[in-house]
Amino acid sequence: MTAPQARRPETPGLRRLRTWACAGAALLAASGPATAQQGALSLIRDTEIEATLRKGADPVFIAAGLTPRNVQIHVVGDKDLNAFVAGGQQVFLTTGLIMQSKTPNELIGVIAHETGHIAGGHIARQGEGSRPAMATMILTLGLGVLAALAGAPDAAAGLAYSSSYFATLSYLGYSRVQEASADQAAAGYLEKSGQSGKGLVSFFDNFRYQEVFAESRKFPFFRSHPLTSDRIETLRLRVEAQPHYGAEDSPEALAEHAILVAKIKAFMNPPQQTFTDYKETDKGFPARYARAIAYYKATDTDRALSAIDALIADNPLNPYLYELKGQVLFESGRIKESEPAYRQAAALKPDAPLILTLLGQTLLATNDKAKTEEAVVYLKRSLDFEKDNAFTWRLLAQAHDRKGEAGQARLATAEQYFALGQSQEARVFAMRARETLTKDSLDWRRATDIVLVSEPTKDDLKTLAREGSVNAPTKP
Repeated sequence: MTAPQARRPETPGLRRLRTWACAGAALLAASGPATAQQGALSLIRDTEIEATLRKGADPVFIAAGLTPRNVQIHVVGDKDLNAFVAGGQQVFLTTGLIMQSKTPNELIGVIAHETGHIAGGHIARQGEGSRPAMATMILTLGLGVLAALAGAPDAAAGLAYSSSYFATLSYLGYSRVQEASADQAAAGYLEKSGQSGKGLVSFFDNFRYQEVFAESRKFPFFRSHPLTSDRIETLRLRVEAQPHYGAEDSPEALAEHAILVAKIKAFMNPPQQTFTDYKETDKGFPARYARAIAYYKATDTDRALSAIDALIADNPLNPYLYELKGQVLFESGRIKESEPAYRQAAALKPDAPLILTLLGQTLLATNDKAKTEEAVVYLKRSLDFEKDNAFTWRLLAQAHDRKGEAGQARLATAEQYFALGQSQEARVFAMRARETLTKDSLDWRRATDIVLVSEPTKDDLKTLAREGSVNAPTKP
């Protein structure tokens, strides 16, 4: 899979490139009460997986009136079934949800539903649901106090204990309105993009049993997206009446979905589980692909490489197979052997920033001066596509440092921290970069900009003012 990026860390195979710390459901749910619980999202990156998801999702985004490049799709490395949206048009899908989707249409249906939350502004309007819920809780607590004053301590205790329960019921009532709205919006987006809404209905139907479970036993998706039989039937009636209800997934989409699921399963599950799911007797491409990954995870490197080479022989223009071969070799310490594989992957997929980053990383790892120069070219090309990839910035800093370019190395480090949202570190390195970079050059101006948007100190502002970069700070 692909290389560590600006916002993520690492799991076997699938590259984990960023951990999002968030305040519980405040980030997680498009329609669910925020909690004070601290959590972390471990996100993964993979060029092939992202390309497949994009191919299905972009028509939905366009139908919703969104600009696809402004919507980020994140894959969360979690076997639990969940999907949610966050501010800034970000869609999160867990690997568990992807693995449990039976068809491309089901997966696209879920994405369409989450798109409904984005287009409907449900995150921005969360307060509309939380305010009445809080009022319900306060009212219930107030009744408990009155009961205590009236000499009924048992009733008082019961009301106090149940106050959060009543508040939850109040919020879920509002949440169901949002869910129904997102369902109807999703049906509209799917129809407008020429796709059937059948998959979204079947996805909900597959998990209809979740309705009877206690909250603690439900998948996270159905805790934040309350599911009811009435909701499913209402959605079914809507999509069955749409002209594209009978539209079927194309053979190409079905094949890509099978590969998507097989690849994620192979990276997320223990090797033995993969060998059970994809037996040696299965000669289909997804099964062979999954077993090759399982051999790699089982540290049976030679067998993994043999399996990958056999796949390449049958599919010589598949860039993701060369990428996988490069990863297996690189992570086995066979750096020089991994270089040709990554070069071929980049040649076949020249617009894939993660592949370009991996090639740059490999060239750096050779410790060859000439290849360090080349690594800079590939890393900068990667950043042309993904400017907020902190891992790529870190590699670029290493490359500039190795070339003795201290100013550019410090600037790249400042960019790395800026991409990670660590403003203090970004400011410090940007100020250091300015000391070495040529004044008024593009890099010097970029470093100045980073300082100015990274909470500069008064001393920083005075330094910038002396050189005329900003106005002198006024006294408090």
